[in-house]
Amino acid sequence: MSAVVSTVRLHLNQRTTSFLVPLYITGMVAVISILISLIFWRAGSEPRSEGWIMGSQSNPGIIYGLAGFLIYLGVASVSTTFPFALTLGATRRAFTAGTLLWNATMAVYLAAVFAVLLALELLTDHWFVGFYIFDIHALGAGDFGRLFVVVTLGVLTALTLGGVFGASWVRFGARGPQFIAIGVVLAIALVLIILIPQAATILQSFEDWWLAVAAGIVIVIAAAGTWLLLRPASVR
Repeated sequence: MSAVVSTVRLHLNQRTTSFLVPLYITGMVAVISILISLIFWRAGSEPRSEGWIMGSQSNPGIIYGLAGFLIYLGVASVSTTFPFALTLGATRRAFTAGTLLWNATMAVYLAAVFAVLLALELLTDHWFVGFYIFDIHALGAGDFGRLFVVVTLGVLTALTLGGVFGASWVRFGARGPQFIAIGVVLAIALVLIILIPQAATILQSFEDWWLAVAAGIVIVIAAAGTWLLLRPASVR
């Protein structure tokens, strides 16, 4: 257990990258969203109108803005930290478990940040003007419980996916991420080929919890894949 905790502490040494950069990105995306809203306002759209609210709440830019960075962070958390963790005495299993615990810590941290920002947005009646940045459909449309679940699972999924790509690089070099990417694309294509005839029926009966289950499956597979790839990996 001490090796797991030590791995978490090792990850947390990069405080700026872990805790501040996501805030910078969130802030920049928020500013860009406000600028886009101002453009539509100047073009004739009316803040707080039905069309304005519908369009603003359908904008998932705040999610896309963070997703790429979180996957990168997941890659770096494994590829750059793994050799140091082994040098400090962590086993490969303890490193994988510690990295997963760090991923969960980051997920809860960002979920709490988003919850605070949503509270401020609602408290100020959408920043005093009618700008919808965190009160969007993709984050639960103002529901704090759904927002916390969405952000926690989303961040954890992105970090663990990045981690398995990082582990594949440690194990196989540049070919590793390429093989995983090809495998993922083929798997998605196969699923689409199988399910596309039933697409209309699936969409009609779709439930939000399906995404939570899918995220859980991805997290488990990615974490297991990270460990399996690191077990025989040599330290470079």
